[in-house]
Amino acid sequence: MTGLTLYPAIDLKDGQCVRLRRGEMDQATVYSHDPGAQAKAWQDAGCRWLHVVDLNGAFAGRAVNRDAVIGILKSVGIPVQLGGGIRDMAGIEAWLAAGVRRVILGSAAVKNPDLVHQSCRKFPGRIAVGIDARDGYVATEGWAETSEVRALDLALRFEDAGVAAIIYTDISRDGMLGGLNLEQTVDLAFQLSTPVIASGGVGSIADLVALKQAAGSSRVIEGVIVGRALYDGRVDPVAALKLLSA
Repeated sequence: MTGLTLYPAIDLKDGQCVRLRRGEMDQATVYSHDPGAQAKAWQDAGCRWLHVVDLNGAFAGRAVNRDAVIGILKSVGIPVQLGGGIRDMAGIEAWLAAGVRRVILGSAAVKNPDLVHQSCRKFPGRIAVGIDARDGYVATEGWAETSEVRALDLALRFEDAGVAAIIYTDISRDGMLGGLNLEQTVDLAFQLSTPVIASGGVGSIADLVALKQAAGSSRVIEGVIVGRALYDGRVDPVAALKLLSA
């Protein structure tokens, strides 16, 4: 088995670090009023990447929590991947120039696939595609809308684009601590050459063990995003890092 990357999730709403349940903005639990300090805490625990999402931006279609993201970038030296409201080349260029290592395109990947191809050519290795699925179909606009595009079909569109990773989230499990949708995640990974990052539902170390075992047979599962379970203490970051890097 190869090592997997742990991506602690920092979801930003109104300048605060929160976690949602199934993507519902009115189901937000605030975990930190200082996202920069929270980011540094994950770095100090040994994490080597951070996954940051501008939740307000995902709905607005533009950067809303810019100050909080900049605060995170100033607080840590580890790479940050950022999604939420990034819909054009100007936004991509601005965030990469600000210090974001990898930009995540979600809604834009569905509605403007040419942007994915263009940005991958211009910024090799620095563009990821976020695929958030509800019952197998891609959701957009901060999960407020569900498209008629199947998750696998969307992923396959970008197989030749040079995307750094596909971030696959099962919305129904996100923030619910009931475990990843391993079946769909592994099925997706088996049919792609692009690395897949699993997301949505990790609630315990046992869930990471299960993912590790599944990843051993697929080779293209690159990492896992963990949110609420880290904040609630259900998953110890040091133990998780040791398990995933083995």
